Amino acid sequence: MKTPDAQDFLDLDGQLDDAERDIAATVRAFAARRLAPHVADWFDAGTIPAPRELAQEFGALGVFGMHLSGYGCADAGDVAYGLACRELEAVDSGLRSFVSVQGSLAMGAIHRFGSEEQKQEWLPGMATGSALGCFGLTEPDSGSDPGSMRTRARRDGSDWVLDGTKMWITNGSVADVAVIWARTDSGVRGFVVPTSSPGFTAREIPRKLSLRASITASITLDGVRLPATAALPGAEGLGAALSCLNEARFGIVWGVVGAARSCFLAALDYAKTREQFGRPIGAFQLTQRKLADMVLDVNHAGMTALRIGRLKESGACHHSHISLGKLGNVRAAQRVASAARSIHGANGITLDYPVLRHMLNLETVATYEGTEEVHALSLGAALTGHSAFR
Repeated sequence: MKTPDAQDFLDLDGQLDDAERDIAATVRAFAARRLAPHVADWFDAGTIPAPRELAQEFGALGVFGMHLSGYGCADAGDVAYGLACRELEAVDSGLRSFVSVQGSLAMGAIHRFGSEEQKQEWLPGMATGSALGCFGLTEPDSGSDPGSMRTRARRDGSDWVLDGTKMWITNGSVADVAVIWARTDSGVRGFVVPTSSPGFTAREIPRKLSLRASITASITLDGVRLPATAALPGAEGLGAALSCLNEARFGIVWGVVGAARSCFLAALDYAKTREQFGRPIGAFQLTQRKLADMVLDVNHAGMTALRIGRLKESGACHHSHISLGKLGNVRAAQRVASAARSIHGANGITLDYPVLRHMLNLETVATYEGTEEVHALSLGAALTGHSAFR
């Protein structure tokens, strides 16, 4: 009997159908050719050069809104989307975030809550990457508690006028359209805001030490006047915004499996080739124990992602399933990245190897789209029937 393949020890890809395997292989090949050779330089520079050019390549690949139907979207299924996230985050979390913010948050909100006119105006261009979107929910003083947002939308005749600030907005300074969430007299609502609107300003956030191969901005809305048709007709109440976040979190559940796999395979290769005391360090018991723990985490996370993906496709996925996946899989990926860094020794702190870059990125991934504490409390509420938030 053949020894299991280290890249997929439990043959989880054997549980995929042919179309899903083809999508995973296509995205992996694109990532290896187009992204992996450059990502260390992008991380070092703290940005993505020519993001619009890259967006059109992602559009041609078909990954923007690939789980959505119609309007130029691929309708490829939730597991296929998860696999694309896995292969992109195997290169870098910032690149997966670039895709998931566009497809799950901005496009997903318009697809689910928008009018037919809004969908026709924005979704086809966003699917091809000729138009970029962002999602404005988080504020400087409102992270885990989005219900305390201060951004407001008031009626002025038939128009809406928006004032407020949004923070940590991926793609914010390069987007053509922003989905902005604001408090109104009748509750929280979502709005489709062209970024060319007078009073809309986006500034890139500098000096990040994590998720550096990405574009992150703050957004200021200073009397942004919009027609009545800018409101997303189906997006009333905070639950609408949170349902969009759940879609993005699903991408994280899968994405961090890729980050963990990348760290594990780098450590395994290093352990086989790095010699100390006259033998490869992979021949020592302590290193083998680290590698064994790592392959456990990678494969357990992969099983979790696949199971949640199948639940989602069957319509049986509760938001607490996503919380379990994000909480558990991010923790597993962080353990793998840390162990991989230790196996690499001093070399592990350089950009010549991917492990510390992944470690730093995972610090952000553990925080955004719901902190570890928020997801733990979500699980607690599902288990006990009592919410600890308010």
